[in-house]
Amino acid sequence: MKTRTLGRGGPTVSAIGLGCMGMSQSYGTPNDAESVATIHRALDLGVNFLDTADIYGPFRNEELVGRAIRGRRDEVFLATKCGFVPGKKEERNSLDGSPDHVRAACDASRKRLGVKTIDLYYLHRVDPRVPIEETVGAMAGLVRDGKVRYLGLSEVSPRTLQRARAVHPITAVQSEYSLWTRDPEDGVLPACRELGVGFVPFSPLGRGFLSGKVRSLDGLPAEDFRRNSPRFQEGNLGRNLGLADRLAEVAADKGVTPAQLALAWLLSRGEHVVPIPGTKRRAFLEENAAAVDLTLSAEDLRCIDSAVPKGAAAGERYSASALAMVDQ
Repeated sequence: MKTRTLGRGGPTVSAIGLGCMGMSQSYGTPNDAESVATIHRALDLGVNFLDTADIYGPFRNEELVGRAIRGRRDEVFLATKCGFVPGKKEERNSLDGSPDHVRAACDASRKRLGVKTIDLYYLHRVDPRVPIEETVGAMAGLVRDGKVRYLGLSEVSPRTLQRARAVHPITAVQSEYSLWTRDPEDGVLPACRELGVGFVPFSPLGRGFLSGKVRSLDGLPAEDFRRNSPRFQEGNLGRNLGLADRLAEVAADKGVTPAQLALAWLLSRGEHVVPIPGTKRRAFLEENAAAVDLTLSAEDLRCIDSAVPKGAAAGERYSASALAMVDQ
């Protein structure tokens, strides 16, 4: 497995990580045994950058990851997140970036994960009621206390990143970024490059869509996230399938899978980019990991951009309520 550095002078991690959220929520029925086996296979392959969060499950995903890495802690660069508060019953999740919540959430995450120190601790979303300086100040205290090694932010604007960096160094910013979600190119991606901050794309395969394995909502469980995602709805789905089909044609000409091509494209965006495709299956993990060995020529990049032009995806990436939680 090739490696990359997260941020200027930051930690070395596998060039492709593993997003663990889907092992516990959002994408089909959980299978803990296969998920643990997938994490173990990731470590065997040198994929050491594991990503989870307290809200995934909620809480179940951290517990799952904790079980999986028991006895292999020294092989893992572990990232988790704080900032969300689970809603009760039918209520929506809420945000809490207060210092008290940050400290309590960190201790709870460390216990669930079974670790003394979290390698990378993200603020999952910015709480508009709390100045980012206060939230990051509390997170910086966790570093001083030895509970956290590095700090990160998720779905933030360049302005928020600048304000946060004035309080404590920020090692990584995580945002949705893929061939069909290229918004970061207009702000936070170049800001990270300029500031020496690592950039970690989540949903780098468009929630599985760019892999070509999702053609309709038929067969997806009732609770699957994509059933309520605007891009998977009738009226948008057909147009987006055209994009996936054109990407698949370019991949076939290259002799690789669409997922590998989409990940290699992300890796070509800069050495500070480390995507974290999520999966709970060993076969898909191995397919994704092989993308690090794919080199794209200028002509390859031109063909990819022609197949899936910037802004071509139909529909918003989130519902209106979820978009309202993104710091833009």
